[in-house]
Amino acid sequence: MLSCCEVGKTSTVVKLEFMIAMFRWKYLRIILAALLLLFIFLGVWAFWIEPNSLTVRQESIKIESCPQALNGLRLAVLSDIHAGSRFMDEKKLDEIVAATNQQQPELIVILGDFMGRSRWLDRIPPEVIAKHLKELRAPLGVFAVLGNHDWWFDGWRVGTALQGSGIRVLENDYATVQRQGQEFYLVGLSDAWTRPQHIKETVAKIPPGKPIIALTHNPDIFPEIPPGVSLTLAGHTHGGQVNFPIFGRIVLPTEGRYAAGYFEENGKRLFVTTGIGTSIVPVRFRVPPEIVLLTLKN
Repeated sequence: MLSCCEVGKTSTVVKLEFMIAMFRWKYLRIILAALLLLFIFLGVWAFWIEPNSLTVRQESIKIESCPQALNGLRLAVLSDIHAGSRFMDEKKLDEIVAATNQQQPELIVILGDFMGRSRWLDRIPPEVIAKHLKELRAPLGVFAVLGNHDWWFDGWRVGTALQGSGIRVLENDYATVQRQGQEFYLVGLSDAWTRPQHIKETVAKIPPGKPIIALTHNPDIFPEIPPGVSLTLAGHTHGGQVNFPIFGRIVLPTEGRYAAGYFEENGKRLFVTTGIGTSIVPVRFRVPPEIVLLTLKN
């Protein structure tokens, strides 16, 4: 038999263990609740707040022996609008135009995928998209190339609508731009997924030694760009739309070498914007929709 003292000690131990168990359960519930709230917040952020936002990002690119025609050039880079997809209605198009014009760029380039294509799609005709983008303002002009979604819809119709609104579409073609008494060339290259590639032939149309900025939708063609091109601009990747800490960008619609940002390879330069809209799934996490204001410097 247990003595009164031993019974008391046993009762105290049981009470202590019970209190510890209750303490652990209380804090476990707090941790679980905090994790649930965090999960809900991240879901709201990724599926509502961030993809519905708009960021103007300023970047400078230093080009060794930058030609005078390009030195100090401020250009706005837009891509992957995907009009009609989630968060991309006509009101949002006007916001994009206003935010771009507010930066007062000298030149505006749009790198394809004006059209949207997803299960959440409320199709906006290209003529309506062009009507809104017609209000973009830049003294050196507004230029564009088409992307895979544009061609999957009807590339000729999209291009005709944009041209009718004063946006020059370059499809394996070039344009001469006059700046400060000097000239440089914009070369628009066709989409890598949907169109024939004539990269070297198109660049070869430019007089030797002239400054060239190449525009394309898909950055995977960058290794094929001739070395005489000062800078290549591309979109298409959306930066993966989701960029997890540690794990990085899980899904990319390209080979993955050029996900986002600035790259230098073999003396050539590439800048890839993460774009504005979303595709397939209306989600963005740590890859905010962006308008990029690039400044080229010597």
